[in-house]
Amino acid sequence: MYQIVGPDYWGLLNPEWKLCNRGRRQSPIDIQPKILLYDPGLSRIEVEKHKANGTLKNTGHSVRFRLDPDSPAVMVSGGPLSYKYRIHELLLHYGRSDDRGSEHTISGHAFPAELQILGYNNQLYDNMSEAMPKTQGVIGIAILFQISNVSSPDLRLITSKLNQIVHKGQTQHISSISVAGILPDTSQFMTYEGSTTMPGCHETVTWIVLNKPIYITKTEIHHLRRLMQGDEKHPKTSLANNYRPPQSLYNRSVRTNVFNHDIGDNRCFDSGKLFYKERAFW
Repeated sequence: MYQIVGPDYWGLLNPEWKLCNRGRRQSPIDIQPKILLYDPGLSRIEVEKHKANGTLKNTGHSVRFRLDPDSPAVMVSGGPLSYKYRIHELLLHYGRSDDRGSEHTISGHAFPAELQILGYNNQLYDNMSEAMPKTQGVIGIAILFQISNVSSPDLRLITSKLNQIVHKGQTQHISSISVAGILPDTSQFMTYEGSTTMPGCHETVTWIVLNKPIYITKTEIHHLRRLMQGDEKHPKTSLANNYRPPQSLYNRSVRTNVFNHDIGDNRCFDSGKLFYKERAFW
């Protein structure tokens, strides 16, 4: 239901979703390079490199790859995190055209798609359901997409199965996928405190937006746009445009570890090294 009426109405549909309309730490956001704060305490994000198994599913709202509970845990640490987080699932948001689709935007410019890697704090909580509404419960790693001639091999393990999950509820099992292998080769990122981008918009997510894209081919994004919201008997409409628009930042800070070494000023990040600053018109 919530995808049909749209994100603007989530908080009106269910009292438990009131944060979607009233919250002041909502996600996604538009990242403005001029307001980024350099934080020398932000270390590199560490994602364990071993492979895991999971299930790819068309949920009717998104493309979801959820790691098997009995698969080896893939942990995330470092950066702004005070705890270790276990990766739970990957979500794909994308648009019907190349000029929209990502949830996070840079200087008002959207990207064709966004991959979100969601994990929960397994040092404090037993599972994602328990962690979701709790303090420091969830991590979200956001990676924006650029269209290219070649995509990463680990991403292709997912996109090669898209033709088999065209309709809502269809699933495909995927073995031996490396989440770390999907990530772009960068240690730079932006980070802020926000929320889940689906109901009930819990304000418990530490977001990390990587300062480099991952690549997807025109063929792969075409297959994404063929996915439907409904089942085979009632396919409804395309699953594309399954993104929430940027929310107000209010007084939150957005920190970065992109540092201007030439100046040597601990207060300054190097806007020239911000990958998206000059490349927002992909």
